[in-house]
Amino acid sequence: MEKILNAAQYLFEEYKKLAGETIDQMKLHKLLYFAQRESFAITGKPLFSEELEGWKYGPVSPKVRAYFTEDGIAAPTEEPSLEGAYILKNILLEYGPIASWKLSQMSHKEQSWINARSGLGPEEVGNVPLSLEDIQRDAEKVRPYDHMWDMYYDEFEDLEAEEGG
Repeated sequence: MEKILNAAQYLFEEYKKLAGETIDQMKLHKLLYFAQRESFAITGKPLFSEELEGWKYGPVSPKVRAYFTEDGIAAPTEEPSLEGAYILKNILLEYGPIASWKLSQMSHKEQSWINARSGLGPEEVGNVPLSLEDIQRDAEKVRPYDHMWDMYYDEFEDLEAEEGG
């Protein structure tokens, strides 16, 4: 399992390579949420154990927020595992081009965020963690796409059946 600061630093560095600019904090937090959801969708388990909270503009990691700078994560980090890097890179390719505010709006449709915001008004900050169970349920509603192979994961099963695998 990855540490969230490692995942955040990887996203920070890879986004800069892909987009030619520094990732903003809002986008970073939303990409971390979508990576967590994607990990559940692909592997059935979380990418990282640290919590994301249901803040006003979507899921936020207080830990990443505390260490975020314009130069990256201001803490020692390590490269993610191959599986972790694969999931994070896939998320960057899928969601990286989308504007931060749009990602925020997209995250507001996720049941995990809605549940964490229960009882709060739209302008209230909020600090209730998104439950991993809710994120896993959100993951059941998505169809993960593999950008390396340019196909959906469920198409791999069809391909194996066609090839007699």
